[in-house]
Amino acid sequence: MSKEIAEGYQIAAVEQWARENVPSLTPPFTWTRLEGGHSNLTYRIDDNNNQPAVIRRPPQGQLLPKAHDMSREWAIISALQDTPVPVPAAYGFCENPDVTGAWFYIMGLVDGRPLYNSEETLAWVPEQRRTRLAHSFIDVLADLHSVDPDKVGLGNLGKRDSYVGRQLKTWYRSWTSSIQGAQFDDPRAHHLQNFFLDNLPDQGPIRIVHGDYGFHNCLVAENSTVAAVVDWEISTLGDPLADLAYALNQWSDPTDRTPPAPESATNLPGFPSRTELADRYADRTGRDLANINYYIGFNRWKSACIVHGVYARYLEGKKSTEGIDLPALKSRIELSLDFAEQAINRL
Repeated sequence: MSKEIAEGYQIAAVEQWARENVPSLTPPFTWTRLEGGHSNLTYRIDDNNNQPAVIRRPPQGQLLPKAHDMSREWAIISALQDTPVPVPAAYGFCENPDVTGAWFYIMGLVDGRPLYNSEETLAWVPEQRRTRLAHSFIDVLADLHSVDPDKVGLGNLGKRDSYVGRQLKTWYRSWTSSIQGAQFDDPRAHHLQNFFLDNLPDQGPIRIVHGDYGFHNCLVAENSTVAAVVDWEISTLGDPLADLAYALNQWSDPTDRTPPAPESATNLPGFPSRTELADRYADRTGRDLANINYYIGFNRWKSACIVHGVYARYLEGKKSTEGIDLPALKSRIELSLDFAEQAINRL
């Protein structure tokens, strides 16, 4: 791609900034757009010595408060450099919007690829190496949850109290405010919220939580291990078991009443079960997972609330419905509530 059409970047100004602030790179750069990454404008840049890196900034236009927070991503990536958690190398952060209209940062390019569906997993990870990948996946999360945020300078990353309790209130407000727009309510959403509030576990030691940990936010190396974790923009401080449960919800167990989605990146022979991964996490961290089904159910309920809000915006005409299967979207809400009920019935 010609560098003159790198969306959102003033090429000359960015390269001059890099020349002055990133000694490991030598402009000019060759710019290549990378897809994914929550709509952030992300490019591979290859310098004059063919040294690759990645540059990332928010999308252009009006943004929601706290959305696409480059400083948060940069702080986390920088803080985790000397920990067992694999992250890209931190090269430089620019907080002067005069350079290119927004804050941006440059990080190392990691050789690996995210996996968004079973087709991509099938092509990239041989069956005999899928257990290795699953173990690497859960070990990386365990290592993240073993990092003391105060010791790496992330003690102020977020609020420290009642991580799950605050989310229960936030997402319940989302559900109730979307009922009219969605033209759809489900009594289970209300009953489940009451159950989760009434049975809220005591919060253990605060840890860094990724918030969206899955194969889609991991760069999987050719040897079928997690080479790096990316997209930290919604990370905060919170209850690590909620973060674990979110990750585990992408995996199935033989006893599940509802089979996983056929297109799921983990729905292939050779992967261990959800229970096996939870046991491995417990062994690695020493954490008691007696209440893990509470957290699994909570995450399923939260997913229902999120999709319910999206569904409402489609029906209200606030989002284009072109190419959107609205009945399937509604079914996702109901299925998430089904999964939430199944989880709490296992307690």
